[in-house]
Amino acid sequence: MEPESNQSQRMEAVEKWALFVKNNPDNWKKIHTEFINAQFEKAYKAIDKILKEKGGPEKIAKIYGIKNRAGYPSIFKR
Repeated sequence: MEPESNQSQRMEAVEKWALFVKNNPDNWKKIHTEFINAQFEKAYKAIDKILKEKGGPEKIAKIYGIKNRAGYPSIFKR
């Protein structure tokens, strides 16, 4: 279980975002999309970096619990 201060900070952030969404119905989607896309981009860059390491594909398979690498060609052929 996380400390109460972390949980309280998290709830405060959620409430702040909800208020922003409510007050900016025409703007929040673009900001949210940019944020989500940036998260995916960071993940892809991390995967690319690991794949370049010795044993990289095996590391990625272990991290994601992938047993059938052929089922995830987009990850291993980056």
